Amino acid sequence: MLRTRSLAVLALFLLTVPAFAQESHEDKMAREHAGDEPVASPAVGAEPAAPVTTEDVSYADSGTGYLAWPKGHDGPLPGLIVIHEWWGLNDNIRAMTRQLAGEGYMALAVDMYGGEVASTPEKARELATAVRQNADAGEANLRRAHAFLKEKGATKIGTIGWCFGGGWSLQTGMTLAGQVDATIIYYGRLVTDPDALKAIQAPVLGIFGDLDRGIPLDSVRAFEKAMQDLSKDVDVHVYEGADHAFANPSGTRYQEEAARDAWSKTLAFLAEHLQGS
Repeated sequence: MLRTRSLAVLALFLLTVPAFAQESHEDKMAREHAGDEPVASPAVGAEPAAPVTTEDVSYADSGTGYLAWPKGHDGPLPGLIVIHEWWGLNDNIRAMTRQLAGEGYMALAVDMYGGEVASTPEKARELATAVRQNADAGEANLRRAHAFLKEKGATKIGTIGWCFGGGWSLQTGMTLAGQVDATIIYYGRLVTDPDALKAIQAPVLGIFGDLDRGIPLDSVRAFEKAMQDLSKDVDVHVYEGADHAFANPSGTRYQEEAARDAWSKTLAFLAEHLQGS
């Protein structure tokens, strides 16, 4: 009788828990991107602040990256690991990489999908899920990216990513603790466990929207508090009225005012922590 009652209570609980609470992270992202497509957003419309040189590079076994740096510059530069959205390393990410290079960085856009890119939310969910299920390979990919930039003479190295890439930017700050000098998260999957976050040594900039149901505000505040309790250098900005992917290089969810302000904060943060003495 007791077992029957327990099963009945469990069944009732599952029926009353909101459906999104049982979703995987990739399911949540698919819901956020329903009807979206990886068209170039206004974020990629600007030309680099200075001319840049680019090339496709083989930095890891799993795919070819895209490297950009200021044209004619042959001295040491700070490096950036640029981690794509869940759509993959497409032309829009390449355009953002050129913009970052134009600000004085050796910017390497990594490929976490082994050469594949998504044109639909369904395909993006499939590719992102595959990376999560083989997280060791994802971490190895980013370790090789870091090593590649060091071999190129990078003076300091930061990470930046959007959506899928934002989560991996945070992950890189934890797995390469002491080797990363700045971490930027654009509404990426968060970690709130202090035992994991205590590994982070670099300053962290977090960019979020208060309407984002995939990265809900309560998780953002929990992450912020955990970092503050650990006396970590964290700067979190939550934009009122902004939804998930509001500053993405790809997609139809761009919100100009919030995206422009976030980009200004991004460049200032990078200049302070990668170009400063």
